[in-house]
Amino acid sequence: MSDYNDDRDARPSAADVDDTPTIHCTRCDRTWDLAYELDELNVGNQSFEQFALDHRRHTGHFPDDVTPWIATCRQCPDGEQFLSERPARRWAETHARHTAHPVSLEYSDERSVVEPE
Repeated sequence: MSDYNDDRDARPSAADVDDTPTIHCTRCDRTWDLAYELDELNVGNQSFEQFALDHRRHTGHFPDDVTPWIATCRQCPDGEQFLSERPARRWAETHARHTAHPVSLEYSDERSVVEPE
């Protein structure tokens, strides 16, 4: 008889494994688990993004390991931050189209400009 069953019995059950994602903010010196976002808000795979957006809304900054796409008008004080490129680019294109202002898009060390048409 093999030791297969013995090895399987030694593994923790699914109920014993805590795989709740966590997020840390050095500026706040805190770590949170995302159980609330998963269990109460039911945002599933979007839990990290939802927490990061809520954190920024309440503190004015993003938690660690979150680098936003930054869209900034080069002519007026309008601008926004986004967690993915698609909404950032859509905002920049819409702003440029409606105002005829060029908009800078930045992500980490990437930079581009959306020019009005």
